[in-house]
Formats: sequence, C-alpha cells, structure tokens
Amino acid sequence: MKLLERLAQGPLVLDGSMSTPLEVAGAKTNSDLWTSQTLIDNPDLVYQVHLDYFKAGADLTITDTYQTNVDALVRHGLSEEEARNLIKRAVQLANQARDDYEKETGKHNYVAGSIGPYGAYLADGSEYRGDYDLTAIQLQNFHLPRLAAILATGVDCLALETQPKLTEVVAILALLKTLEPTMPVYVSFSLRDAEHLSDGTSLKEAVQVVTKDPQVFAVGVNCVGLDLVTPAIKAIKEVTDKPVIVYPNSGATYDPTVKQWRFEEGTPRFVNAIDDWITAGAAIIGGCCTTLPQDIAVVAEKLRGVGNNR
Repeated sequence: MKLLERLAQGPLVLDGSMSTPLEVAGAKTNSDLWTSQTLIDNPDLVYQVHLDYFKAGADLTITDTYQTNVDALVRHGLSEEEARNLIKRAVQLANQARDDYEKETGKHNYVAGSIGPYGAYLADGSEYRGDYDLTAIQLQNFHLPRLAAILATGVDCLALETQPKLTEVVAILALLKTLEPTMPVYVSFSLRDAEHLSDGTSLKEAVQVVTKDPQVFAVGVNCVGLDLVTPAIKAIKEVTDKPVIVYPNSGATYDPTVKQWRFEEGTPRFVNAIDDWITAGAAIIGGCCTTLPQDIAVVAEKLRGVGNNR
C-alpha cells in the first residue's frame, strides 16, 4: 500500500527527534554538521534510531538529511562525490530499518526524505528566523544536489521541513517539478507565532500557496513550541482540506549559541498536549527536537483506532 492510500485510511504516526536519541546513545552532535556527523562516525546508530521509532509505533520516519547537504560536508573535507554518497547512505539506512521492521513484523511503514531549509546549513538558528535573502535560483542550486541524491536512492515522500520562508518552499517545489513531478511532498513550516512563519509571512497565506501544488499532500508545522500547535492547526484547517501534519518540540527551548536544548521548570510537556492536536484535526502527528521513542509510543497509543475524519 502506498503512503497516500494509507493516509486515506486514518491518521499517521510520525517519528521524533533524530538528535536526542543519538545523544542518549553517546553521539556528538554539537557542531554545524549536527546529526550528519553520526552518519560519518557511526551510521549504525542512525539505523537504530529509525528502527526504535518503528518499534515505538511510527508509521513514517524521516531521513537523517535535514542538515546533510553537500556544501556543509565539503566544508568539512569531503569531496562532492563523498557528500552525495553520504546523503544516499542516510536514505538507505532509513529504508533498511523500514524493510527490516517489515520482515520482522509484517507491518509496512514509510520513509520521508528530509529537505531542511538553507537556514539549517548556516547552523546559527536561521531556520527559526528566515532572515536570509537568496534568489530562487540560488536556493534551487543549493538544494539540488541533496534533492537529487535522495530521489535517486528512493523514498516514499519528501519532507520540506522547518521551513521559515514561503519563497524557499516555492523554489524547491518548482525545482522538484523538473526532477520528479509525481513525488508526494509535505510542507512543514517553522513559526514566529501562531499566525506567522518565522520570516513574518502569514501562515494562512503560505498554506494557501503551497496546497495549490498537486504534489503537496499535507501541510503543517514543526520544531515549534507546544503552545503554537493547536492554534496553528485551526488556522491551517480554515484555508485547506488537505491533511495537517504537526511535530513540535517536547517543551524545551533552543539556545543557538551553545547549540543545546533546555527545559525550563514548569513548562508544558509533549505527551500532555497530544489529545488537543487530535481534537483540533491533525492527521499526522510526531515529535521534533528533544522528543524520544517513548513520546512517539504515546502518540501511537492515542491515535490507535482514530478514524480519518480530518
């Protein structure tokens, strides 16, 4: 069964953070390569994170390619060919975990190829601000090598995630039309507040623009605070009938100076908000930074038996 056929049957469980489980396992992610460094140092850990999320109940896992782009890898001493092969390896690890899990359980799951924004390459928190100004051609030239490597390896869909700028998403979607015009895509924005993308663009305007694209099968938000999720779902559903995807952070806040997430005492927690997202109408739910397989297990439990009336 293909991904969109499965989504038509009911809500999907997305996976959670890649970085936090890697850190728990001892991987070092405190650099501008972030989780990409683990692909170089210990790729088996990346495979294990994907597998652990499937065991927790995830239907869909995201490849470890969010910050794995050719420019960053070349800057760290890899050749362009080595960089492209590393991106392909990231996809292969996710696909292998999916296939191994199916062999063990009989349950078929899915893989989304992550396309992070240009701001992630800057590694300074720009994906939460969108304060960079590149032309559509410049953005397409940046994204092309990673996008081509992911498509060449094979995924069930693409994830344009943590996107702070509508113009960047539009540029990527236009590029995709020239590469693979039938590949399903979901778009997930980062937010300044419940009504605006990180760069200040209206969330409703952005949703209306991207959902006109027939390749976009779902739209939503990720890597945002818990308090923004429910109002964002409601705003999105006012302007589109397409499924809404949400995968916020666990309640921690990010300090880009030290590249670490920190919990403040008394802040809301991820597992306590899931029911609200289901009630608001989210059709795909997962977690982003600082979430773990046990958080996704709670999502899976709560979504079990929920029909697709989203």
